[in-house]
Amino acid sequence: MANILKKLPKIKIVPKFYRVLPETAGIYVFFKGGTPIYIGKAINLKRRVSSYFDLDLEGKTAKMVSEADELSYIQVGSELEALLLEAKLVRVNMPKYNIALKDDKHPLYIQITKEVYPRVITVRKIDLSTIKAIANYGPFPSSTNVRSVLKMIRRIFPYSDHKIGKRPCLYSHIGLCNPCPNMIEMTSDKSQIINWKRKYMGNIRNIKSILDGKIRRVQSGLVKEMRKASDIQDYEQASQIRDQIERIEYITRPQMPTDYYIQNPNLYEDVKKHELDGLSKILRDVKFKIPDSLKRIECYDIAHLAGTNATASMVTFINGEADKTFYRHFRIRQAKGNSDVDSLKEVIKRRISHLEDSWGKPDLIIVDGGVPQVNAFNSILNQNKVGIPVVGIAKNPDRLIVGDSKIKLEGNVLHLVSRMRDEAHRFARRYHHKLVSNELIGKHL
Repeated sequence: MANILKKLPKIKIVPKFYRVLPETAGIYVFFKGGTPIYIGKAINLKRRVSSYFDLDLEGKTAKMVSEADELSYIQVGSELEALLLEAKLVRVNMPKYNIALKDDKHPLYIQITKEVYPRVITVRKIDLSTIKAIANYGPFPSSTNVRSVLKMIRRIFPYSDHKIGKRPCLYSHIGLCNPCPNMIEMTSDKSQIINWKRKYMGNIRNIKSILDGKIRRVQSGLVKEMRKASDIQDYEQASQIRDQIERIEYITRPQMPTDYYIQNPNLYEDVKKHELDGLSKILRDVKFKIPDSLKRIECYDIAHLAGTNATASMVTFINGEADKTFYRHFRIRQAKGNSDVDSLKEVIKRRISHLEDSWGKPDLIIVDGGVPQVNAFNSILNQNKVGIPVVGIAKNPDRLIVGDSKIKLEGNVLHLVSRMRDEAHRFARRYHHKLVSNELIGKHL
């Protein structure tokens, strides 16, 4: 593992070199004379690395950047993977400027305590043996990484980090310590105590499984719980469990063991190719006419509030990766802003006027919606004799709308298509919220 960094392709640090970096999660490595001097993680590699050269740095960070002559990176599929891969590579390589783990006497660990109400806490190495624990995890390269991991997990499975007190803790008011052990101890309702204890211990078991890397087991268990709640018509509980499942999918999609990235630093690109090949195969299996290569895919979504401030988004993925230089916003002009079909017709009319300029032409269009939304795009494309294939993405369950076929999505293809849909939704909502905010501010001026 120590030699893997030396084998990575290296980029000379020259003015604006970071422009070639991808806008994905991953780890980056600064080198001096072929020796790694700093390893970091990023949610967006291009943005993070460029910040070292766009800001006025001070102290050891400035010295590190001035010494570095090359940079390498490894793309990964999620922020959680970046955190875990960074931790592993820092521990093995001990780069000069990764000060947090330079001195291994006091690294930080995550600990699940052995108590009536187990707590999830952070401890230093020298304190590990002073507290009885169910499990310990670490060491982590920095306290920031530990907080990032716990912050993500706590939003899915609330837990306590405090000892028993006489009133509900602060975090219980914002749903991050739920049920709060203090609240359980305060109640006199025995059935409520049993239910709350069962829920709290269930959260702890799921947290332990996630930190153990058994994420798929947690997901399958939650799916069973959701179905059981739905069968007895406890739809509120089923909805809460569904939200937990979606949050786990969000922070771990696609989830790969960190060792895979160490064995194959090009794994991210290989996964993207596999996703695109899978999508192409699905479309060809139902005799859907597509280009030989699905290099460029555009995805569209509509956002509005009761028809007001309607907007649309166009996000572009090239070789399975978002390319934000080709993202576009549309402000819906026609009066029927509450009609997604009419809005989409307006959008595609405006889009095809740019097929021959710098916007370029996609190999495939994906629209968020079902048959009516797909037909809206096709009607305008056919009228203008533009041959771009269009498919839809529908929810619950996620399925691809291809002509008259509805294809359930799973695995890598689901990861690819849902990633595009989620990005189109995020981009449309962002512009919509901006218009709403501008309108509200204007009314109060």
